[in-house]
Amino acid sequence: ATGKPVILVMINGQPLTINWANRYIPAILEAWFPNQYGGKAIAETLFGDYNPGGKLSMTFPKTTGQIEYNFPFKPGSQANQGRGDFSYGNTSVNNSLYPFGYGLSYTTFSYNNLVVTPDVQKQQGDIQVSVDVSNTGTRKGDEIVQLYVHQQVASVTVYDSQLRGFERVSLSPGETKTIHFTLHPEDLQILDRNMNWTVEPGEFEVRIGASCEDIKLKKEFTITA
Repeated sequence: ATGKPVILVMINGQPLTINWANRYIPAILEAWFPNQYGGKAIAETLFGDYNPGGKLSMTFPKTTGQIEYNFPFKPGSQANQGRGDFSYGNTSVNNSLYPFGYGLSYTTFSYNNLVVTPDVQKQQGDIQVSVDVSNTGTRKGDEIVQLYVHQQVASVTVYDSQLRGFERVSLSPGETKTIHFTLHPEDLQILDRNMNWTVEPGEFEVRIGASCEDIKLKKEFTITA
């Protein structure tokens, strides 16, 4: 009503449903429980002395009815859960308010040149992944590059994707760095119907992004027996 910009600073220990704030307040800072130096850290962030680079390690739902909606999830696990007091309903249709891995910065970043080698590998072999990340803004900042793996087809229902690596990188304006990841066989394992951990042959997809929903680049590789 006053016309003055408002910033919401949240000090909390768990995700909250903040749809009204998300719609009407232009800036939200999640501070969690920041200890005795919290006031200084919050002030430095609000006044631009510090450029935030944190990412959410959990999912913020749109409504309390979505509380069970989190990452990682299995296809169909948030849909068609029946009716009644103990049903979850079709929560994934609306997606989350803020997804796992989400976070803003006072600068911007771009992702390019995703390389996955080899594109065909044995079950016991490693997969090397690299990607170029650039600071395309005007301020120095940190980005947390996230690597997710999606298995195209499996003998059992598996998660849609899982976080299999992340790297925090500090970049000056105009600077580019190459980020490297290694996927080991255990990163591709699933628990099969016989309750054994195994790497199943098939098609996989590497997803590189700024959150579990904000995927910038994708590339497939194949595992053979």
